[in-house]
Amino acid sequence: MSSRWRAGCLALGLCFCGCQSASQERSSRLTAQSAPQAAAPVDSPALATKPEPADASAITVVASFQQPPAGASDDPFAATGELSLDALVTAALDRNPTLEGLTAAWQAAAQRCPQVVSLDDPMMQVAFAPASIGSSSVDPAYAVQISQKLPWPGKRESRGSAARSEANAAYQELQDSRLQIAELTRLAFYDFYLAQRDAELNADNLRVTQAYRETALRKYQANLVTQQDVLQADVELAELDRRQIEIDRMRRVAEARINVLLRRPPQTPLPRPPHALPPAGPIPPPDDLEQTALAHRPDLAALQARVEAEKAAVDLACREQYPDVEVFGRYDTFWQPQSQADLRGQVGVNFNLPIYRKKLTAATSEAMFRLSQRQAEYEQRRLDVSYEVRSAFERVEEARRSAELYAQRLIPAAERNVAAARANYDTSKTTFLTVAQSQRDLIALKEKQQQAIVDFHRRETELERAIGGPIR
Repeated sequence: MSSRWRAGCLALGLCFCGCQSASQERSSRLTAQSAPQAAAPVDSPALATKPEPADASAITVVASFQQPPAGASDDPFAATGELSLDALVTAALDRNPTLEGLTAAWQAAAQRCPQVVSLDDPMMQVAFAPASIGSSSVDPAYAVQISQKLPWPGKRESRGSAARSEANAAYQELQDSRLQIAELTRLAFYDFYLAQRDAELNADNLRVTQAYRETALRKYQANLVTQQDVLQADVELAELDRRQIEIDRMRRVAEARINVLLRRPPQTPLPRPPHALPPAGPIPPPDDLEQTALAHRPDLAALQARVEAEKAAVDLACREQYPDVEVFGRYDTFWQPQSQADLRGQVGVNFNLPIYRKKLTAATSEAMFRLSQRQAEYEQRRLDVSYEVRSAFERVEEARRSAELYAQRLIPAAERNVAAARANYDTSKTTFLTVAQSQRDLIALKEKQQQAIVDFHRRETELERAIGGPIR
């Protein structure tokens, strides 16, 4: 076997060894990236400003998610005796499985960009003439070719732009889901708070009604009133007991809802809610809120990102009308004798011929129609956002004015009415039924006052969801 044949075999062996080493290196990097890691923390949507776009270079691959273990360490409120709204929202966002799935989807989408902007793997072609090996009449014949495909300039950039826009859309959808989970958590917290306040009001009313019954019993024993006053007091006490059953059901349902949001058993006990909610603060004008919503709503930003992705798809479809080029180098010993060895080395180029214009034109038209669809969806969403902000603002204002009316006029008037009825009953100027009715009215107004206060904070939460962030 000639020295040239041995040299060719040695070159091929080194080439295959190099390809195997590169493959092992890529496999090692992929294995290292696939190790379970914690996802990069994302700020709470209740306190977030305009979301930052996804960055493919800063993605952390999440391989698996595990449910928090049950036990004392699973209780985020073990060290406190009062349920904090901010701590509750943070815990719910950290534990929600839907957000974990969307985080993985965003990170997966962000890994598309490095793939689509990369060149295709180079191709290597090897050919032998088996009959020439060991022949005494001809030298061993073989050919080696290496080729690399090069897309038309701008195609890789368009693919990368589309992939980055899709990753940004996935990130904005994650932020939108965080806003929804935060809204659900806050609403569940307010239900829990309202149940606690109603229970306290019912306990106070039970104490007052028992005192009324004792007064009625003394007057009956002194033959100043009939037994009907005592019986009416018993009816009022029984009604308060019935109301307590309803309040207990409301509290258990609210607790179960919060625990499910925390990925805990529904019957897990919770700390007591705070004694009072923060006072109502000023609300910016609706025009300012609308501008904030258009700038900060994640779902609107997701649609805008998809519009950008479709623009990149249109640009790519237009560039598909131009050919891609494949350059190659070849060393061929098949057809030249040993005396013309300098002709065995070859270089060349292959390229496709985009001559089927109907197919290319249809692909471009399809991309343009999809772009028009996304733009129409974006404009419709802008209109929907404007309506949602205006509607939420009016509901907040209604709840705020109702809460002020209860505090400034209705409750003071009802308390004066109860005091007058009690004084008249003590002097036998009115019946116990009048006292009971006035006390019943006061109970109902106080419960409605708490409902109005909670409604204000609920509507405020809905307004924050409508603008995509905090109001103030």
